[in-house]
Amino acid sequence: MKLALVALALALTVLTASETAAGEVGLVELSIAVPHHDRDLLMAVLFPSAGQNQSLFAENAVFHGTVVHRDAPPLPGKYPLVLLSHGWGSNYARLAWLAAGLAEKGAIVLAVNHPGSTTGDLDFDTAFHHWTRAKDLSVGLDHLLQDPGFAPHIDSSRIYAAGFSYGGWTALSLAGVQGNRNGFFDYCEAAGAGSRFCAKLTAVGVDITAIDQQKYEASYKDTRISGVAAIDPGLTWNLTPKDVRNVTAPLLLLGLGAGGDRLAATDTRATGSGFEEVVPQATVKVVAPATHFTALGLCKPAGEAILIEEQDDPVCTDPVGTDRAHALGVIVAALGDHFGLE
Repeated sequence: MKLALVALALALTVLTASETAAGEVGLVELSIAVPHHDRDLLMAVLFPSAGQNQSLFAENAVFHGTVVHRDAPPLPGKYPLVLLSHGWGSNYARLAWLAAGLAEKGAIVLAVNHPGSTTGDLDFDTAFHHWTRAKDLSVGLDHLLQDPGFAPHIDSSRIYAAGFSYGGWTALSLAGVQGNRNGFFDYCEAAGAGSRFCAKLTAVGVDITAIDQQKYEASYKDTRISGVAAIDPGLTWNLTPKDVRNVTAPLLLLGLGAGGDRLAATDTRATGSGFEEVVPQATVKVVAPATHFTALGLCKPAGEAILIEEQDDPVCTDPVGTDRAHALGVIVAALGDHFGLE
């Protein structure tokens, strides 16, 4: 996890080996060549399914896994499709609980590992080329709409995007929200030593002023997207009505934590961000008590101690009174409602 893993992804009813009775979710993992990267794009597709053999997906010493039918076919029918984007330094396995929750509600979910900003493949010099992440999802969508195993099951009139943290921004990009490079600079300047993230960029020698402004502020709207949910999205500082003028899809903004438990970098109502003010049409929901890290999934009993021993980020440490399973369930339900899932 480390600092790079702060931004993962989330949203659903948590499935663990002991809690799951049916696990009626299929999983297919694949990779495709993409023109905007020098390596393949890894993807995971989760969907309504049934089968005899179950296995745990995304299980590790810290987090509970999710029960799936690996390589099983989708159940007959047509389903809405949700594109899912993980956070900076994370990966799609850490969003498995969210993807499976949405699949249980009747959606096909396509999650990707974003090259250059994923676990084990984190390039500090290019990780904030956010436009490549939007392209990842659009190209992944192209592929799935042509895949003979999935295309017949996709309702192309109901294609949505969701993401957490940096992935929340990726989802907003697909809705037509355009970036403000100087807003990113302003956040780091205002946060100062209070942002370990900005301090890390400085420590490794990243020149954020070298980011291509034209590409950073261009539109990456995908007109096939008919709804977006952003969970604690990053990069929203100092946006103006001009930056959202092309947004037509309904937006859901989910914030994690309240007061001092809210992460300033992803607080869409904070002074300096004010993102909620430029998208008054958005539905806004706050999940509290919680923190940004609450969204990373359900931790095992030993997870917190393991991270403390490793001097890692406190991703299993919640504010007093937090019921993490309940909070994740609230998020899943909110996305299900926003996307009209059953």
